[in-house]
Amino acid sequence: MKKILVIGAGRSSSSLIKYLLENAEKENWYIKVGDMDVELAKEKVAGYERGEAFSFNALDAEQRAKEVKNSDFVVSMLPARFHIEVVKDCIKYKKDVITPSYVSKEMKALDEEARQAGIIIMNEIGVDPGIDHLSAKKVLDEIAEMGGEMTCFESFTGGLVAPESDNNPWNYKFTWNPRNVVLAGQGGAAKFIQEGKYKYIPYHKLFRRTEIIEVEGNGRFEGYANRDSLKYRAVYGLEDIPTIYRGTLRKVGFSRAWNVFVQLGATDDSYILEGSKDMTKRDFINSFLAYNPHDSVELKLRHYLKIDQDDEIWFKLVWLGIFENTPLNLKEDATPAQILQKILEEKWTLEPEDKDMIVMWHKFGFKLNGEDKEIHSSMTYIGQDQTYTAMSDTVGLPVGICTKMILNGTIKLKGVQIPIHKEIYEPVLKELETYGIKFNEVETEPVLY
Repeated sequence: MKKILVIGAGRSSSSLIKYLLENAEKENWYIKVGDMDVELAKEKVAGYERGEAFSFNALDAEQRAKEVKNSDFVVSMLPARFHIEVVKDCIKYKKDVITPSYVSKEMKALDEEARQAGIIIMNEIGVDPGIDHLSAKKVLDEIAEMGGEMTCFESFTGGLVAPESDNNPWNYKFTWNPRNVVLAGQGGAAKFIQEGKYKYIPYHKLFRRTEIIEVEGNGRFEGYANRDSLKYRAVYGLEDIPTIYRGTLRKVGFSRAWNVFVQLGATDDSYILEGSKDMTKRDFINSFLAYNPHDSVELKLRHYLKIDQDDEIWFKLVWLGIFENTPLNLKEDATPAQILQKILEEKWTLEPEDKDMIVMWHKFGFKLNGEDKEIHSSMTYIGQDQTYTAMSDTVGLPVGICTKMILNGTIKLKGVQIPIHKEIYEPVLKELETYGIKFNEVETEPVLY
């Protein structure tokens, strides 16, 4: 019997744990789920004979080494910064390991050690990164096999609220880590290449340089640029492509309204607002505006950012309650970003009956026999409930399927890997279709700029 160690039982692990447990008898697995919150882990394995929950501190080197040593396979669902120590233990004890996170420089540096240990360290096998790799590489390889020459690749993913649960003017609710949403786009300019020209969008302009995207059967969305699209040229073998651009999807109108908080400085996480624990929401907004004892906070904000009273942005801001004299109720002074997150969580949290949605869209522009061609590939997936969300399914199912393939010897690669090979993406995509995660590929008339 193969023992699989799953580290982390948070929201993103729900579907993964369910998949492993449901396949445990057939595949002869035993699943150990470790988390600091042992009750959370117990909830995830309840009712399954081949599952065990236990209290686990991933920062405890002795406990971590013991559990890795006593396992046959390790899945790390920890926050990305904690993967490295887990992976180092896996190299030491020669255990294959999966994480859904991006390959960091520190992770990449472990490639040779992993090969010498004879193990695979599979990364970027969630949704984004993950399903985006699987679905994009499939079409890219098909175009290459036809003899096509890629001229443009664009890819966008959004974690959104499902249409039936979309009942606020922002058309948005938190379906993932709220802190990541508030800090999105920070840490350097977005970089991409367009028609052979390098382009950069600084953070303060990011949410005003958006692209409108029509997703087949799902209407219009807007996309803003991700931090670094350039690294995907090498990942996908597109070193000479004239245009490559990756971004995040939101419903139309979100980015222009979010830009208000960016311009105010309310998304800054680099300093503490003195006295903020005693502030009201109105005080918080006013703290970024010029002193004027005669004008209201509303008037100062509209004047500063040139927002008309009948602008849709204004309705969004008022709906959030940011001008209310309601105490923030903070335990201690906090950063602007932390305060903004607290305000938003009151309004953007999914209700018990709400469902979330993942939307992914790729555009492939290429030349074939002297003609310009274009293919659009899109996927929309709605979650089941608050436990098995769209985000949980699209992160956890690829991890689970890939775990099975490695344990069965279907994947024989070693070292630090991501899922861009046909022997990985073909069977994973095929099995994902059985869960309703399916791409619609359409050839369309290319739009030439």
